[in-house]
Amino acid sequence: MDKNYHFIAVGGIGMSGLAKYLLEKGCKVSGSDISDSKYISKLKEMGADIHIGHSEKNLPSNSIVVVSSAIRANNPELMKAKKEGMPVYHRSDMLEKLSHVNGCFIGFSGTHGKTTISGLASYLLSKAGLKPSFVVGGIVPELSTNAHYDSEDYFVAELDESDGTIVKYSPDILVVNNLEADHLDFYKDGFNSVVKTFKDYISNLKNTKLIFNADDKGVQALNLSDSVTFGIKNQADFMARNIEFSDSYSNFDVFYKSDLLCHIKLQVPGVHNVYNSLAVVAALYTAGVDIEKLLPHFSEFTGMGRRLQKVADLDGITVYDDYAHHPTEIKAALSALRTANPNKHIVAVFQPHRYTRLKAFWDEFKQSFSDASRIIVTDVYAASEDSIDGINSTEFIKGFDNAKYYSGSMSDVAKQLLPTLKSGDIVVGLGAGTITNLGKELEKMKEEILWSVK
Repeated sequence: MDKNYHFIAVGGIGMSGLAKYLLEKGCKVSGSDISDSKYISKLKEMGADIHIGHSEKNLPSNSIVVVSSAIRANNPELMKAKKEGMPVYHRSDMLEKLSHVNGCFIGFSGTHGKTTISGLASYLLSKAGLKPSFVVGGIVPELSTNAHYDSEDYFVAELDESDGTIVKYSPDILVVNNLEADHLDFYKDGFNSVVKTFKDYISNLKNTKLIFNADDKGVQALNLSDSVTFGIKNQADFMARNIEFSDSYSNFDVFYKSDLLCHIKLQVPGVHNVYNSLAVVAALYTAGVDIEKLLPHFSEFTGMGRRLQKVADLDGITVYDDYAHHPTEIKAALSALRTANPNKHIVAVFQPHRYTRLKAFWDEFKQSFSDASRIIVTDVYAASEDSIDGINSTEFIKGFDNAKYYSGSMSDVAKQLLPTLKSGDIVVGLGAGTITNLGKELEKMKEEILWSVK
């Protein structure tokens, strides 16, 4: 791996993780993107040659070019690479190449939670001194990174199904956390297409130990056998029992084959995080890891970046940021907050992600806010899509008696929202777009108010 690796659109969470991994592996890395970002700044610090803007001049000779599904055929760097016969890898091809290790390759998949479980596994192995290599789809706050190259005893990766490229990987251990209809721009037949992709994928795997959620109806549609299972309700190999929730921690026992294996304490809230932890215990136990070495570190894990991540505290007003952009994810995030804070006023600020997703899950989205005290809906984050007649935020809030539409930028949203909040309120931004800036914008508004008073 001695050639230069050039990443087109290197600033995203997935692409930047691969680039960082290669840099730590001793490779030369260059790249480009249309705008700067914190991920690009980190890559530059590590020695990568990154250009802002796309131009064929950015592409070094004799490069291996890495692209994502978002890169169009008329990109000047991609066109030059093809003209000069340079190898072009999709980011999934690059991850598959990196997964060829001498140790154990553990892949985490599923519609929801795969970033958290891959990040938690990477965190636990790292804190236990087992020196994993990993590439995951979010920042692990305690490790301050989304990727790291170390030993090859364990390679942990998040396996993305959104564009069907999951079929390229051959892990030693595959976890299927859950399955549901999503990414309907690719899965044209909805849930049936998702199931078919996973069935075809699993049927072609050889020498892979399969671990799945026994309670998930979507996974049950795969009709899997000869697998390791985890769950809470249905009988499974790994089961969580004696679950207790408080405003600070979740506590539960893990039983393996009816015998008590361990007790786990979590500070990340919600039943979904009990499932996430079970998935990780099942995977690492199956990989031969001594679970006792991991136990002290479960309670230290604060969650992944943008997964119910606490981003601000404004005089008693707590602000969380969550990547949830699917109805099930929103329901899980709000349920976790409500379970931990049964008497608090929870304000959900929802930025719909893509018109096509809002249209496809219109009714499901409407039913996902039952644990919110108040709902704010912002403009749709289009993600380069064209608008769809009748599919917008003003139409969406109809039928709610506790919802309002706030228009404009995230700064505009913060200006409208802040005067309505009071100490003790919990605010959670939900979505995959610019909603992630809500906490910063609220802090900025708060500072401006304080300065105007002085």
